[in-house]
Amino acid sequence: MKRIFDFISSFVTLLFLAIPMLLVAMAVKCTSTGPVLYWSDRIGRNNRIFKMPKFRTMRTDTPSVATHLLDDPERWLTPIGKFLRKSSLDELPQLLSILKGDMSIVGPRPALYNQDDLIQLRTGKGVHCLTPGLTGWAQINGRDELPVPVKVEFDEWYLNNRSFLLDIRIMVLTFVKVIRKDGVAH
Repeated sequence: MKRIFDFISSFVTLLFLAIPMLLVAMAVKCTSTGPVLYWSDRIGRNNRIFKMPKFRTMRTDTPSVATHLLDDPERWLTPIGKFLRKSSLDELPQLLSILKGDMSIVGPRPALYNQDDLIQLRTGKGVHCLTPGLTGWAQINGRDELPVPVKVEFDEWYLNNRSFLLDIRIMVLTFVKVIRKDGVAH
């Protein structure tokens, strides 16, 4: 049921947002050199690595680490990178990963391949068996501001309490957070 909902929802959303996504792609291309999309190696269900697309918000020479691990994240942003991150528009290409089945609309956010602490803690709690999501329980409870152990606690809570109604609640609360730009670090 969840996979069918994810597929139909992401397909319809992609159709609805095709023109805005094209405009974002053009803005990325016009304001910085390099590809429009950044394909990030992420950890998926059962710790399998997959390629996750995002609109590129960082320069092409940015080190491949989590943003919070960069000395001065602001200096690596493209001219429109900060806006894309604050508005969460950079996340829209992940709808393609949802269509493909690498991601779900709701689930724990996919870890970077080199976030060993997060991967280890999630595996220890059994969270690695979930399909990662575009949004999740941790995102609506702090997003980028949460320390890794707290994120994993929220992910574990979601694992133990997941339901269709909880997913709907998370989607609604995500929309509110995005509109308010709550919890975005950079």
